[in-house]
Amino acid sequence: MARRFFGTDGIRGVAREAPLDELTIFAVGTALGEWVMESGREPSVVIGMDTRESGPWIASLIAGGLARHSVTVDFAGVTTTPGVAYLSKTGPFAAGVMISASHNPFQDNGIKVIDHSGYKLPDDVEEQIEAGILRALSSGAEPAPAELTADPGLDRSYADHLASTVPAGLAGFDIVIDCANGGAYSLAPGLFESLGAKVHAIGVAPNGRNINLNCGSLHLDNLRETVLARGAQLGVAFDGDADRALFVSHSGRIVDGDAVLLVNGRDLQSAGRLNGVVVATLMSNLGLEKALAADGIQLIRTPVGDKYVLADMLERGAILGGEQSGHVIFLDHATTGDGLLTALRVMDVMRRTGRTLDELTAGMQIYPQLLVNVRVKERKPLDQLPGVRAAVAAVEESFAGAGRVNVRFSGTEPLARVMVEGPDMESVRTAAERIASEIRAELG
Repeated sequence: MARRFFGTDGIRGVAREAPLDELTIFAVGTALGEWVMESGREPSVVIGMDTRESGPWIASLIAGGLARHSVTVDFAGVTTTPGVAYLSKTGPFAAGVMISASHNPFQDNGIKVIDHSGYKLPDDVEEQIEAGILRALSSGAEPAPAELTADPGLDRSYADHLASTVPAGLAGFDIVIDCANGGAYSLAPGLFESLGAKVHAIGVAPNGRNINLNCGSLHLDNLRETVLARGAQLGVAFDGDADRALFVSHSGRIVDGDAVLLVNGRDLQSAGRLNGVVVATLMSNLGLEKALAADGIQLIRTPVGDKYVLADMLERGAILGGEQSGHVIFLDHATTGDGLLTALRVMDVMRRTGRTLDELTAGMQIYPQLLVNVRVKERKPLDQLPGVRAAVAAVEESFAGAGRVNVRFSGTEPLARVMVEGPDMESVRTAAERIASEIRAELG
């Protein structure tokens, strides 16, 4: 069936506007409660949220909808998406709900429903809940918010789990963390300090409207300046719901998700745990592929999106995968990308090897990459357009293995996206424009 509410990452929108208006949010809670009771699962759901000003009333409306079917709520308060995923899997819950719009500005929000398995709900269950939402909306029931009180013990159990992944601790580390004024603003500093690190935290003064505002993983300048000014060993930036992490080395160099995959892929391979495979997306740099190959590790590419990365990992039994954005999945520790866990894994490799982040990533050559968007009037299979096919083949031949081309349509806009990587930006720009011109001629 066509989706009206659920997208690729739950239900997203502007708070107080459809589909995040009060009636629809209450209907979401009602439909989720109906599904919980029909499934025969434990009639309990855990709810968490980030720091957006709309979070509390959205949580209350969902809880009120759940209460219509006598489904109780354990409220984690402000926490992270991976925290709710962990609690959903390990606690006595039929499901978990995270209220967040990740790296988006405060006006946006979202409702992500997580299965008891710790993974997102299967498509057929989302379709059941969509039907339940429509029934609830047509019933004319008035929204009845429920009062919620946060249980700090929920966050503590998640923090204890994270700490257990680095039993040797982090004594001797001097780090800067940017919590994006988001879900990790309290959890992250306490976690790293409890493990023995010296922590300087920024982005830890949320006011409901400053989440991701000139801070966090999309805005690294302040983190970089702070790392350099303090002479810290590294800096870590999270996004609003802390499911991703990006790094700044002691020298001020930005370290993205590709480099994190390299560092941890090599480490897991040397320990005999990797199974020879790392999963990433079409956007991961060619330099990652070549650096991994030098250590006998195969890079598997999926379409863009963490759900595709996760699906491929599960299918082939891989334990490491992720995206350039810093959304990295360690399947032996978590069911989703987890920024705090990613930071712990990187620092643990640094501690065991005695090497800096610059040293650990020194073998990776970053190939210049350019993305050109071409507006199109119609969509035809790109590999069936003679001019486009010939241009792509000519570019690939000229690069002779030292470059890469990916041409695809946007999933949401009338655009063709041309991504080219190569040995230098001049040749990359020339190649991208050559292919884009052919697309304009045939589809523009």
